[in-house]
Amino acid sequence: MSEADLALIHALQIAPRVSWAEAARVLDSSPTALAARWQRLREAGMAWVTVHSGEQSRDVVAFVDLQVDPARRAAAIERICRDPRAASVEEAAGGRDLVLTVIVPDYDSLAAFTLDDLPTTPGVRAVNTHVATRVHRQGSDWRLDALDRDQQAALRDAARNAESPGPGRVPDSYWPVVQRLARDGRQSAAEIARALDRDPATVRRQVARLLATDALAFRCEVAGLRSRWPIVCTWFARVPMTELDHTVRALSTLPELRLLVSTVGQSNLMFLLWARSSGDLMRIERSVDEKLPWLQLTESVLTLRTRKRMGWVLDRHGRATGELVLPHTLQPR
Repeated sequence: MSEADLALIHALQIAPRVSWAEAARVLDSSPTALAARWQRLREAGMAWVTVHSGEQSRDVVAFVDLQVDPARRAAAIERICRDPRAASVEEAAGGRDLVLTVIVPDYDSLAAFTLDDLPTTPGVRAVNTHVATRVHRQGSDWRLDALDRDQQAALRDAARNAESPGPGRVPDSYWPVVQRLARDGRQSAAEIARALDRDPATVRRQVARLLATDALAFRCEVAGLRSRWPIVCTWFARVPMTELDHTVRALSTLPELRLLVSTVGQSNLMFLLWARSSGDLMRIERSVDEKLPWLQLTESVLTLRTRKRMGWVLDRHGRATGELVLPHTLQPR
């Protein structure tokens, strides 16, 4: 992707629904040029804006490692990617074949998926589950490095002025609108009304209400292999509970950090990084070892391919195919 592509994506990471006019002022471009650039990126599966539930604190999140029969690997991936309980699916190296991010409403649902359904999936030979106790940082918090500080501040101001969300929940009648926004988080109310064959004024009011609460969280995703950050690695660590808060604050300063989660088990902390190179990974590991000597790295897992990310099915190169398997968090509860 070009520098202009990366700058636009970075802008939409900060303010996913910023108007093209406002974005053009910050990026020193024109609204027409930005709209055309975004359409090209989105159609190529290089970047997309979607939503996820802002109420995920009520959900159970787990990370599930699978060992899979090589002859049935492709079929197992296909089947698991179609399951809404598996929000993300990664092909990995380092003691497991697949790593799933699982988001379900309760522990009974987690047990049914990991103890009943996954073990009976053709090709799956072993299942190991790490249950998250707290999500400290997530993918929607991660940013590219394409904009300067002034540009980032201007876009943060634009996002606050446009939305200023307060507490709220999604009314039952709003779910069709939510699901349209999940497929294209920048769709206008008029476009959604046409797609749903609904009254434009009603949809406009519903969209405005959704934007005015924290019921939804918008996020701009990027095909990692096409950005400056093509290497994905997950580290499992053991940290004394007395040092956990300090560790979380220190790791949160890493620009490469995509995910930081407290877990139950032999390792009580898991963090995922997007890095520029293998040398970058070594540099980060040395830095963490020097600054956090009490942190014991127990395992590292390299992601070879991401086949699904937060419901979006990806191709072999990490690009969005346009197919979205709606997770339970974007369905009526």
